[in-house]
Amino acid sequence: MDTGFAKNRYHDAPRRADFTIDQAWETYSAAEHDRWDRLFRRQREVTQGRACAAAREAMGTLELSPSGIPHMGRLSDRLEALTGWRIVPVAELVPDDIFFNHLANRRFPAGAFIRPEAEFDYLQEPDIFHDIFGHVPLLANPVFADFMEAYGKGGQRAMELGQLHNLARLYWYTVEFGLIQEADGLRIYGAGILSSPQETVFALEDASPNRIGFDLKRLMRTKYVIDDFQQTYFVIDSFDALLEACYRDFGTVYADVKGEPDCEARDVAPDDRVITRGTLDYFKAGGRKG
Repeated sequence: MDTGFAKNRYHDAPRRADFTIDQAWETYSAAEHDRWDRLFRRQREVTQGRACAAAREAMGTLELSPSGIPHMGRLSDRLEALTGWRIVPVAELVPDDIFFNHLANRRFPAGAFIRPEAEFDYLQEPDIFHDIFGHVPLLANPVFADFMEAYGKGGQRAMELGQLHNLARLYWYTVEFGLIQEADGLRIYGAGILSSPQETVFALEDASPNRIGFDLKRLMRTKYVIDDFQQTYFVIDSFDALLEACYRDFGTVYADVKGEPDCEARDVAPDDRVITRGTLDYFKAGGRKG
């Protein structure tokens, strides 16, 4: 739901009414397949012992990447057999109403382009590696799959009520940058972390960020950073707990947060369940720009 998507090889591809395109898998170059393989190998190694159990299990179950850029149709067939979800290729970030409609109908819109070599280590726009490696594994988890469908339906409701900014924060701090408490410690489930080698380590091991227990209303009031590591990560206890907290009409939740002031991304509130109070040293030094 960000703006400013970079022009890519699919920019002029014919779009259907739902903004999907043909992946045209056979047109990827050998260099692009090689780039995927190198991204995949690196991130699979970095996420060992850091990714949540559900993501690790699903990567094997789905055979996420035997070699080269995945064919979304064939990958969707394996995913659909597990949870009813399919991956649909798009050229760029789609309008909010289209995005929510896809999710509400168990379709995940994934960017079909792969980042250029010059942006191998860092890319602001979601490419196929971010979307497939980061998002798709958890769609094989039945509980998280239900949460994503509920989020899509909730998005349609949020647009009607003019509360989209609150719901976007829920997506950001869970689907993109969420942590989960597992028996052996904090682990990653957010796609924005799972697909980034630097943030995979930072989110779990750096002393700078806050790590705060999940609270729906608190999270919906919290701003976020779009061009650097997160200053705060919210931690869920389980996917069942996340679904239970969110599987309802948010009308009363929006009413409760509407008159409340926003929290800055780095804030720690008095009522927070603080797991780790960050030093913020990375951010005080200027973050990525520093």
